[in-house]
Amino acid sequence: MPPLSILDLAPIPKGSSAGDALRNTLDLAQAADRWGFTRYWVAEHHNMTGIASAATSVVVGYIAGGTHRIRVGAGGIMLPNHSPMVIAEQFGTLAELYPGRIDLGLGRAPGTDQRTLRALRRDPAASDHFPQDVLELQTLLGPLDAGRVIQAVPGTGTNVPLWILGSSLFGAQLAAMLGLPYAFASHFAPDALMQALEVYRARFEPSAQLAKPHAMVGVNVIAAETDGEARRLFTSAQQSFTNIFRGTRGQLPPPIDDIETYWSGHEKLQASGMLACSVVGSPETVRKGLDAIAARTGADEFMVAGAIYDHRARLRSYEILADIMADPQAAGATAREPAHA
Repeated sequence: MPPLSILDLAPIPKGSSAGDALRNTLDLAQAADRWGFTRYWVAEHHNMTGIASAATSVVVGYIAGGTHRIRVGAGGIMLPNHSPMVIAEQFGTLAELYPGRIDLGLGRAPGTDQRTLRALRRDPAASDHFPQDVLELQTLLGPLDAGRVIQAVPGTGTNVPLWILGSSLFGAQLAAMLGLPYAFASHFAPDALMQALEVYRARFEPSAQLAKPHAMVGVNVIAAETDGEARRLFTSAQQSFTNIFRGTRGQLPPPIDDIETYWSGHEKLQASGMLACSVVGSPETVRKGLDAIAARTGADEFMVAGAIYDHRARLRSYEILADIMADPQAAGATAREPAHA
């Protein structure tokens, strides 16, 4: 069983506030810290009424300040929305406050729509410069070179570990070329997963940060006492993905008894395709599902997402995962040391 980490978008359940969502995020992070998860990441999204993690570096600081051991980071920062200098200062500050615990995952998508992108005052063509921006950020977080006039303070010399995020071959190629760990967003865009992993591993060039490839695979996991209970909890995510195609994004809806009454056949096909990399069920079902994905992908790490409406049920889902980590023999897997890439 690969090491398990958590991706939390700080979902805002229907009828709740962003403050409620962020307090629930910290509560889950503190539990994950106790339970032995490797990382806890939040992601940058804008103009989405169901996600509370838009000010990502602020949320990272909030989580890191309330935990003790677990690595905390961004999965990710959408770098085209920002100046590399500003991100170097933000994450350099976090690294100084919480040394050895901060990760910085980088994506090139805007994390929003085109109208919101204009509200962010960013050039829509900024994503074309993503590789150069990554290199600039890497330089700003690295050691001070002789003659360099511009420094990130804090930032320079912190060597915050960078990750490349992606859902296509572009990110896989860039991560391989730069010798960086690679996280594939298969929890919502699984189509190119196997091809991207093959490209990343085949083309990987060792770097100062990483000697060999480290591939993280995103997986939706909804665990409960029974398969039926887990499938019911999963209907919140299924409704949310259906709503994307309807253009009616909103807060995370409560679960329903029969998802077939909610979506059309075409919507089911679309949403189920996006959610194909999901494991939903009882502890034993989840063990077997994760073991199968590990065998198929050779993942070095799983990044687990779990959009569950009720916070207590969400805590229980991750507690079940923690039990699986503590008893890898039950999953038919070999335990491995957590990889702090």
